[in-house]
Amino acid sequence: MENITDPQAVASEKPKGRLERVSDPRDIIIKPVVSEKSYGLIDENNKYTFMVKKTANKTQVKIAVEQIFGVKVTSVNTINRQGKRKRTRAGFGKRPDTKRAIVSLAEGDRIDIFGQIG
Repeated sequence: MENITDPQAVASEKPKGRLERVSDPRDIIIKPVVSEKSYGLIDENNKYTFMVKKTANKTQVKIAVEQIFGVKVTSVNTINRQGKRKRTRAGFGKRPDTKRAIVSLAEGDRIDIFGQIG
């Protein structure tokens, strides 16, 4: 039997979480969300909404947005959305699950997603 209190045995254990290395930040950010609600968040709160990779975490999203757009991110909120069940000719299907990230930018920073507005 192994001695559980052995410090070398404890030190040799690897963390159970799996970190995924991403070489290109554009692998994390899929596309911006274009909707009335996301447009309102841009005008009122300086928050931008993006579709992101399902396995991406908040830190990866923050780094990706800062590298791609050259802005300072203050906070990231993520939403996991379940795909809707839809009727097809052959029965029922399901739209894919998606993940969205709402990114808050520092005061004075802007991202020109929609071009010149107004």
